[in-house]
Amino acid sequence: MTSCPIALKADACIVLGHGSGGRMSAELMEEIFLPAFRNAALEERNDQATVRVPEGRIALSTDSFVVKPLFFPGGNIGELAVYGTVNDLAVGGAIPRFLTAGFILEEGLPMETLRSIVVAMAAAAERCGVSIVTGDTKVVEKGSGDQIFVTTTGVGVVPETVRLSAGGVQVGDRVVLSGSLGDHGITILAQREGMELEGDLQSDAGSLFELCQAVLQAAPGTHAMRDLTRGGLSSALNEIAQSAQVGITVDEARIPVSTTVRGACELFGLDPMYVANEGKMVAFVPEAQAEAALQAMRELPEGAAARIVGQVTDRHPGMVTTRTRIGTERILAMLAQDQLPRIC
Repeated sequence: MTSCPIALKADACIVLGHGSGGRMSAELMEEIFLPAFRNAALEERNDQATVRVPEGRIALSTDSFVVKPLFFPGGNIGELAVYGTVNDLAVGGAIPRFLTAGFILEEGLPMETLRSIVVAMAAAAERCGVSIVTGDTKVVEKGSGDQIFVTTTGVGVVPETVRLSAGGVQVGDRVVLSGSLGDHGITILAQREGMELEGDLQSDAGSLFELCQAVLQAAPGTHAMRDLTRGGLSSALNEIAQSAQVGITVDEARIPVSTTVRGACELFGLDPMYVANEGKMVAFVPEAQAEAALQAMRELPEGAAARIVGQVTDRHPGMVTTRTRIGTERILAMLAQDQLPRIC
């Protein structure tokens, strides 16, 4: 007969008993999660959260986060879990309201590591204006996980006046990019390889909510928005082109990429178009409203480097092409496999 080890309250690491559903699980809730995430719904300690939702259409999004390393310049897995789910809601025109959080903890995880991640999550949620209202914790044996994995589900409300859809993109729309590519992916790569890159490179992990709302206010005719995560700009554009059965062409010379990211990509044989981001987006906006959307982005810090980088055409439906710096045209295909696994 096997049993979970019993830990003292002062234990410095996670043990299997923390996933038992008994006293130690309750202590983990009382000492780590509740102080950080405290809100009325969570305080009720029910098996579900009962919340009031404003009038409108409900938007839901779920994502899991397995990034390695857990902490990196510009963020950590906890902040990434909040921003990633909030951004999925925001680019759909939703106002994010609530999050759930599930934690898979590996036996031996330092308690202070967990505490730091949870505190960072709480701060990120506060910045985004969302409440973490319910969740779950499981503990696996040492060697069965990699310290901590986080799954978040987000609930948001989409106003009836907002109708965004990948299939709604139209010929003539301009492609407005919010900023430079590849900062998150190259930051993670540098951390794994122990590289010291020139410049102050850090992940762009952050909320896109204010940026999305600014675009919708300045350009109410916006047809679609996408955040650029795994697969980078290329995957987002290809998904839109295939959904709407339109062609998309972008100008490589207009796409901002920092000198540090470009140099690292050349060193490792990567294409910045495919490198992951965690705080960038594209908007597909009617030509007549594109300049207004661009200026609205540039008025916010996270959109200061925004540019119009391309347009939607009737050529090559379902495909994305790019005009290269030397004036040729090439197909920007969907990424076949991860350039960098476990970047989020």
